[in-house]
Amino acid sequence: MKKLSLMLSATFLALTSFAPAQQPQAQGEQDKLVEIVRNATQKYQDVSNAKGYTAVLGCVSGSDHGAMGVHYVNLNLLGGPIDPTNPQALIYEPQPNGEMKLVGVEFIILASALPANSAPEIEGHLMNYIEYPNRYGLPGPFFELHVWAWKDNPQGPFVDWNNHVTCAHE
Repeated sequence: MKKLSLMLSATFLALTSFAPAQQPQAQGEQDKLVEIVRNATQKYQDVSNAKGYTAVLGCVSGSDHGAMGVHYVNLNLLGGPIDPTNPQALIYEPQPNGEMKLVGVEFIILASALPANSAPEIEGHLMNYIEYPNRYGLPGPFFELHVWAWKDNPQGPFVDWNNHVTCAHE
C-alpha cells in the first residue's frame, strides 16, 4: 500500500509540475497567431475590400456538423510563401440580410511548392496535410490551417469545422 501511495504521489507531482509549464505556452501561441490574423485582416471585415480574392465552392458545410463558410481565395498565393499577415483565403459566413461576415482565414499551400517531406507551420502551428484527389478540387495535395479569428469556435481556433458557422443563409 505504501508503495502504491508513493507511486501516486510521484505521478501527481509530475503531472502538476508539467501542466502549468505547458498550458500557458500553448495558449500564448494560440493567442499570438489569432492576434496577428485579426490585426492583418481587419480591413477585410467589408467583403468589398477583398480585392484579389475570389469566392470559390460556395458555402462549405460539414457532412455531420458545423461549417467553414464561403472561401475567398487569392489563387496567386497558393504557391506560397506562408505569411501570417497575408492569408491565402478569407472565410465569410452568409448572413440573413445577404451580407457576408468575416469569420476566419485559411492558410493554404500546395505541397508541390514545398521541398519534399516538408512540414510547414505558421507561428509554431503545424499545417494539416490534405491528400489528392480532394473535394476542394485543388491540383494535387496541399497543406492548410484554419484560424477562426473573427468567430469563436468551441473546438478551438485552429479546427477546420466551426459549429458556430452556418451556411443556412447562402
